Amino acid sequence: MSATVTEPATCASVAREILTRQRFVVVSHVRPDGDAIGSGMAMAHALRALGKDVRVVSRDAPPDPFMEFPGVPEIDIRPSVDDPGDAVIVMECGDLKRTGVDGLERGFVINIDHHVGNTMYGSMNWLDTSAAACGEMVFDLVRELGVPLSTEIATHVYVAILTDTGSFHYSSISPHTFDICRQCVEAGLDPPTVARSIFDSNSLGRLKLFGAVLSGMELDQSGRLATLMVDDQIAYSCGGTYEDTEGLINQPLTVKAIQAVVFFKEHGPFDWRVSMRSKGDVDINAVAREYGGGGHKNASGCSARGTLEQLKAEFRAKITVQMDRSGGR
Repeated sequence: MSATVTEPATCASVAREILTRQRFVVVSHVRPDGDAIGSGMAMAHALRALGKDVRVVSRDAPPDPFMEFPGVPEIDIRPSVDDPGDAVIVMECGDLKRTGVDGLERGFVINIDHHVGNTMYGSMNWLDTSAAACGEMVFDLVRELGVPLSTEIATHVYVAILTDTGSFHYSSISPHTFDICRQCVEAGLDPPTVARSIFDSNSLGRLKLFGAVLSGMELDQSGRLATLMVDDQIAYSCGGTYEDTEGLINQPLTVKAIQAVVFFKEHGPFDWRVSMRSKGDVDINAVAREYGGGGHKNASGCSARGTLEQLKAEFRAKITVQMDRSGGR
């Protein structure tokens, strides 16, 4: 990989670097979510508008609700790349390993992220922790590149923002967030169509899985913290998959008294993927970082090893500390 630039990059310096190069690989993290897909595809459409050659690569396939959006079915699903092109643009990954794609390290890596804890692994590193979504940063980059805001780009930017803000629930939202959305609508984005595609495209298995997981929800003694769990047996019995649990973690937060949720997904013996969500000033990102994970104050995740009961106790204790520190704000 090219020598890492010591000074943090800016939107303008990333744009200048892009304009000097022709062949790009665009990638984001494993198990891509709306921001990973939206920011990556918006970037790809903008690069193609400049006449660049672009490959969008992902280790894992996008969830079904996103397949309706422009270009998503053409994402190249693969575990490695032989040719990293003139530059690799990595969206919202704290470190390069989180892409799950081998071979990227041989290229000139442009790291674009908005998460606290980014390891600044790229040849260029543009980090903006004030952005509500990586899609916001891509929007600014599109403008810096002088690319017109097409309906396709606008749609993907909005997908990124809508999903990564929890449908505009999280505290990272700023006036700039809504100004971007306004410009996206003016460019031809249809918000109701996007919302229906993402939120109203459930399979029967997904609906049953939501019910099964929520029926097993546990509350701590204070009633402020909800704990959820899913394993292969539960998913199979409902006719669903782990991908069908996307968005499920937000449901307990609709209860006024619940301030935080922790969701355990079994990925092997004593191997768990842990997702966390919270309201207000409850900083669950601080908990995720203790386990090598990351994300945002109100939405973070990590991996952990141990028995389910052991991990439930650990995470409940740590999240309770954060709830107490927030003072209910």
